[in-house]
Amino acid sequence: MSEGAQQAILEPDLPIVDPHHHLWDRRAVGAGPNLPPVTHPMEWSARLSPYYMMEELLADLNTGHNIVATVFVQCHSMHRASGPEAMRPVGETEYVNGVAAMSASGLYGPSRICAGIVGHVDLMLGEKVAREALEAHMAAGGGRFRGIRHIGSWDASPEALGALARSTPPQLYRRDDFRSGFRALGQLGLSFDAWLLQPQIDDLTDLARAFPDQPIVLDHVGTPIAIGPYAGQREALFAPWRESIRELATCPNVTVKLGGLAMPFAGFPSFRSDPPATAAQLAAEWKPYLDVCIEAFGAERCMFESNFPVDRGSCDYRTLWNAFKTYAAGFSASEKAALFSGTASRFYRLEP
Repeated sequence: MSEGAQQAILEPDLPIVDPHHHLWDRRAVGAGPNLPPVTHPMEWSARLSPYYMMEELLADLNTGHNIVATVFVQCHSMHRASGPEAMRPVGETEYVNGVAAMSASGLYGPSRICAGIVGHVDLMLGEKVAREALEAHMAAGGGRFRGIRHIGSWDASPEALGALARSTPPQLYRRDDFRSGFRALGQLGLSFDAWLLQPQIDDLTDLARAFPDQPIVLDHVGTPIAIGPYAGQREALFAPWRESIRELATCPNVTVKLGGLAMPFAGFPSFRSDPPATAAQLAAEWKPYLDVCIEAFGAERCMFESNFPVDRGSCDYRTLWNAFKTYAAGFSASEKAALFSGTASRFYRLEP
């Protein structure tokens, strides 16, 4: 869809905090230890560039929506090339904090890019090593480091996750070694991002109940899945996904990100469609999942996210936020304030 043919920006003055985007340089994908070969459409669709840095993010932010701040979420990029393995992900935080400092100068526009930083620590290394690595991230983050994401997505079939299936053990969030490292987050006042597939939602519920004071956010509405061995079963799997979400919502320390449905996992027709889906089509496809999450968690514990550039597999940045605004058209002003900026600002402890 050409720029001129795009729908006008809806509610252009509505403040948005984008609580989930990435920055990466993967032009040499497959060449390094942190970059497995690409074998799955989630990793590189026809619209997903291996290069998404500050310039590309700014281009997306400047398409018309009022993006007042963003939160960077780890994506295994810019890790240190040497040094202790546990400390190599600190390189990502160092890099992102530099981008944030550039943005804070005001020279690149009013949006506060990477006002919050979510990095990565291998929590399976135990409490002592995890704490040391977390403290290194905090030192590198210039006051912007907010917590980590340790991906728990797993499936027995490589058709469900592609190359990512090799990087996570099953039932990660139930493992004793993981939980040993997980304790260090609470000791340092940091939050936890959980990306998982639908079958692991109950693992996260168990983790949240074991650590009731630990702030946790579920990424991508729990990633409902309808590809690989689950192909054609999206409707049949909706009810168990809904029940898992409702059970997770009984944990008051858990918040949920509304997004990620533009990835291929849910098996929507909009993924890589030609012509690209409209905001109205996306809103209609995503509505059942967004409805369940908001009903279960309440607007005060939900936040819309872009998940860019990954979600570019279904739409551009401008259309994505128009889709969320289309979906939320009948919501109250206070609900919109929470969903588009308030919940994210509170969870990630961003300054007004």
